[in-house]
Amino acid sequence: MSQCDARLPQAEVSLAEFTTWRVGGAAEWLAEPVSLDETQAWIQWAMQQGMPCRIIGAGSNLLIDDDGLPGLSLCLRKLQGLQLDETDGTVEVLAGEPIPSLARRAARAGLHGLEWSVGIPGTAGGAAVMNAGAQGGCTAEWLESVRVMPLDGGDCFELRSDQLDFAYRHSRLQDNDLVVLSARFRLEPGHDPNELKRVTSANLSHRTTTQPYQQPSCGSVFRNPEPLKAGRLIEEQGLKGTRIGGAEISTMHANFIVNTGHAQADDIARLIQLVQDRVEAQYGIRLHPEVKRLGFASAT
Repeated sequence: MSQCDARLPQAEVSLAEFTTWRVGGAAEWLAEPVSLDETQAWIQWAMQQGMPCRIIGAGSNLLIDDDGLPGLSLCLRKLQGLQLDETDGTVEVLAGEPIPSLARRAARAGLHGLEWSVGIPGTAGGAAVMNAGAQGGCTAEWLESVRVMPLDGGDCFELRSDQLDFAYRHSRLQDNDLVVLSARFRLEPGHDPNELKRVTSANLSHRTTTQPYQQPSCGSVFRNPEPLKAGRLIEEQGLKGTRIGGAEISTMHANFIVNTGHAQADDIARLIQLVQDRVEAQYGIRLHPEVKRLGFASAT
């Protein structure tokens, strides 16, 4: 295992501090690789131990069961780094790089394409997996390829954007046991950095003034049933401010569930279920969460 031979991952680590909701039980084992070699080594270690390996990026769009997770939880938030070419617009980024820092770096370099993403509380790898989007933009428009590794310890390989089956908040990466190690974006060079920075800052200001960014949340909970908006459907049911335990449907934006201080993952899961049931009973529409659930016996 080269870099990992002399040590083991941490045992019985609370995952609440590794998610933006600040909930979740303990990981049986937790590792935070800082390089591609180390990431691959930990995946191989889990395979050799015969244990499951689950990927955690920035912990946004993630709900972890209160009972925690068996096996190895691999947190990639320290796997950061990016290189950009101001001439041709190519951006090479490691999976754990925060989307906001990527957006700002691109804007400063005069590269157009990611201004919409500055308020997304996730990583480059997570954005590729989820086809993250906001403000009318989405990852699929600008992603050229990803480098991935099977969670069974197989060899790394590259997938082009046209091989990822992108759809609204979806990619084939959600359905395969693959971990994104890095991503390549192709942005538009030659734009005015000052104008890009202005637009980026305006987008961030809009998000922070219309969404509850001062409280722990996962961002938007439900996918929009286009052309309708999930938040509007939830609000029309009078559900803003509804609480279960320490979880609350935000009074600022109905498509956000916030942790008011002492929420459990089960509180959030039950609130998600309540919203789905109420909206379906009224409109015949089943809202589908953007949130990935880990450790639960059944999916929402």
